[in-house]
Amino acid sequence: MFQVAGMQATEQGGARAPRIRVSHWQLQEDGSVEKTLDTHPGPSSGLVALILPPTLAELPVGGRMGQLPAFVREQHAGGTTVCSVCGGAYLLAESGLAAGRTITTHWSHQDLIADRYRDVRVDTDKLLIDEGDIITAGGMMAWIDLGLKLVDRFLGTNVMLATARFMIIDPGAREQSYYSVFAPKLDHGDSTILKIQHWLHGANTKGVTLQMMAERAGLGDRTFLRRFQKATGFNPTEYCQRLRIAKSRDLLERSHLSIEQVAWQSGYDDTNAYRKIFRKILGLSPREYRLRFSVSDGTRRPAMAGLAAAAPA
Repeated sequence: MFQVAGMQATEQGGARAPRIRVSHWQLQEDGSVEKTLDTHPGPSSGLVALILPPTLAELPVGGRMGQLPAFVREQHAGGTTVCSVCGGAYLLAESGLAAGRTITTHWSHQDLIADRYRDVRVDTDKLLIDEGDIITAGGMMAWIDLGLKLVDRFLGTNVMLATARFMIIDPGAREQSYYSVFAPKLDHGDSTILKIQHWLHGANTKGVTLQMMAERAGLGDRTFLRRFQKATGFNPTEYCQRLRIAKSRDLLERSHLSIEQVAWQSGYDDTNAYRKIFRKILGLSPREYRLRFSVSDGTRRPAMAGLAAAAPA
């Protein structure tokens, strides 16, 4: 049987409490998906994150997956952040959510996934790829990196660092979160706006305008602007800027491209405008960011290298 893990926000006295509620969902013999464990049984507003784990048994592909791919799609459509670890990338690809996206997995799965799912790009040079609504992790032990990423997102950087210290884990580049990680709100309940968010996360936002987004949503410009702001906390322009800056951070960390090339590949024709927006959002220049966080020479901290070399699942 294949299991996936869900994370839910717990409620205390009507207010969100800084705790994580974990549930396990298992594929049954008849192809249905049922909850088999819940750390805090009771009313729920839905999953905030769904983790597709590695497997040491048969790969999660084909008709034997029953309703599991549909279950994953349903959760994503409701605002759940979908995550995969190592071989869990197969199930992510089976769901169709990885189509047109770039994901990571263990290097031994790269060719298999690329051959089976031609519309999925696989980049195993990266230990973790965070696209906001979809997060993928590399080898089996990369679940540690994913776990700290989710703790950082839902409980905050201080809790993440305290967790890393307690578990004796080097948080490494995760301290980038001091410079404002973009963690978009996806569980707001506005399905129309959520569809636009999913589209933006999977597309190149260069040239995307308010009018294009409103038309795709089937709404007037003013109505779309109001609903987008209410749902996400950002206006559409700010949201796209943060997506582009998130992409440029990855390029600055892991490539030798010039600042001008990074700006262009991130969706900016004007390098000066890119520099101003980068500093406004992160508090330092692209060059300063690269000097602090670049790993483009191929080196990593020992703890990170160990995780990257974890056995396949």
